[in-house]
Amino acid sequence: MGHRALVAYRRPDRLYDVRYSHWGGEDLSLADRITEETPLAEGVVDATVLAGSVARDRILADLLDPCVHEALYLVTPDDGYAVDVYRVCWLEWGDGRDDGRGAIVRVNPARDGEIRVWFRAVKTTLGDAIEMGALSRRAAQAYLESRICEDENGIVYTFRNDDQYRRESTYTPRPDVWLEDDTALEDDDRSEDGGRSEGGGRSEDAGDRNGENRDRDRGRERGEDRK
Repeated sequence: MGHRALVAYRRPDRLYDVRYSHWGGEDLSLADRITEETPLAEGVVDATVLAGSVARDRILADLLDPCVHEALYLVTPDDGYAVDVYRVCWLEWGDGRDDGRGAIVRVNPARDGEIRVWFRAVKTTLGDAIEMGALSRRAAQAYLESRICEDENGIVYTFRNDDQYRRESTYTPRPDVWLEDDTALEDDDRSEDGGRSEGGGRSEDAGDRNGENRDRDRGRERGEDRK
């Protein structure tokens, strides 16, 4: 599973080359391992550039998925590979709704555990309040955003990249939805077949009864003729 992070290296033109680290979000110790001698932290950061020449605000909107990534590192090679570390906070609840609202909080790795426990406690309490009907989702999210901005000087953002739009436009229902649809179609087919067979049966029986009546009438007529 990993603890995913993005590592963005600032270029001379003030844009960033962004790379991926599969374990960089675990405890933020990666910040101490990125140096001029080991800019990729001895392989902990992927050598392949995930996205090049990216503006800082676009890192958040286009690349940093708060539901996937746990940390963001901004590296400044021109300043001796100084590293600013941000913990990523997901400002949604996992019930299938929009998952793109997030925040980044600049942290000292020594305080990382404290911030994570604080955020988890606040978010869990708000989630319970939503479940009990004490707060609307919108009110709870607004409160969570205000707390993270006021208490920890967080930066709130919305992650909306092209891949997400493509996923939304090619949405495939879950298997249980398809099963329900199939069952409904089968029920409709059975109803239609049943209606046709019952209707046909009724017509056939009526035809038989009419035929019998005609035979009896002919018999009576022949008998009367013989008399």
